[in-house]
Amino acid sequence: MTELHLWLRHETRTTERRTPVVPSDARRLVEQGVRLTVEESPQRILPTDEYEAVGCRVADAGSWVSAPSDAVIVGLKELPDQPGELRHRHIYFGHAYKGQPGAAELLNRFVTGGGALLDLEYLADEQGRRLAAFGYWAGYLGAALAVLQHRGRLATPLLPTTKDALEAELRSPGTRMSALVIGAMGRSGRGARVALDEAGVDPTCWDLAETRNLDRPALLAHELLVNTVLTTRPVPPFLTDQDVDTPGRRLRTLSDVTVDVGSPMNLLPVYDTATTWDDPVRRLRNEPPLDLIAIDNLPSLLPREASADFSAALMPQLLDFEVGGPWGRCLERFDEACRELGLVKGESGSSGSQGGVDA
Repeated sequence: MTELHLWLRHETRTTERRTPVVPSDARRLVEQGVRLTVEESPQRILPTDEYEAVGCRVADAGSWVSAPSDAVIVGLKELPDQPGELRHRHIYFGHAYKGQPGAAELLNRFVTGGGALLDLEYLADEQGRRLAAFGYWAGYLGAALAVLQHRGRLATPLLPTTKDALEAELRSPGTRMSALVIGAMGRSGRGARVALDEAGVDPTCWDLAETRNLDRPALLAHELLVNTVLTTRPVPPFLTDQDVDTPGRRLRTLSDVTVDVGSPMNLLPVYDTATTWDDPVRRLRNEPPLDLIAIDNLPSLLPREASADFSAALMPQLLDFEVGGPWGRCLERFDEACRELGLVKGESGSSGSQGGVDA
């Protein structure tokens, strides 16, 4: 098998501090014969010299565009708009398979360049369970920010912090509230429940059984709602504009961890743009007030903890980087999405992809 060359890219989003591979796991990759190139990145939570110390090669930020064609580019969030044609295999969260704005344009860049998107959201086992995800920390932070906002203590703009510091804020005495977590038994839901527990809040927990026949009056009777459900097929939304305008609504703070805005599978179609670190809260209604938090890189607010957990889960998959199995299923999903859009000029596995692929 040809030597695997992974290229850890710098993230162009200024609020992205995480990394999918931490230095301790980079050492394991290098020891197993993987060639690992790491781009300089002043915002990455872990300094580049820690990677260099464990045997990684260092490159300039953004130099992945001229990396060898067999290099697999590894990142987390969106790519820059250029180059227009993508010739490498890319591992990151592409958000391009559910009709999101810009999805067709992104996939076309891969097709025309001969590369492939190996979307981390679809790196899963045979039962469809995600093998590497930030869900726990997304749920934890989504609930934590919602509590702080509901108590009038959310400081803005948001800045990266540590778990100890955030826990101290949550444990400070504050007003009691009724809270609901939807998707409570999942990875994100568990994180949300832990954060609420730290804040002294005992939430109502809904999962599949409770959402099959949604009790909308019961949902609206809670003061705080954390949604952690991500669906891959169209289902009736949990909350609509009509619900938000229902007289007597007690709901005041809404935290949407999934941020599936723009997709026809959005379960909370009551807003049209995500919120940001600079402006994390949007007022959806004034009378009575309803505040929204919908940040699409929540775990980057706890970048060290989130990176370490994700890297530990991703490492076994990178060490078993083969055509079949989870990576093969990722590549098949990419090919399927391209065919659905009429973009495929040939299977991506034979037009620039060698060996395995990321998801």
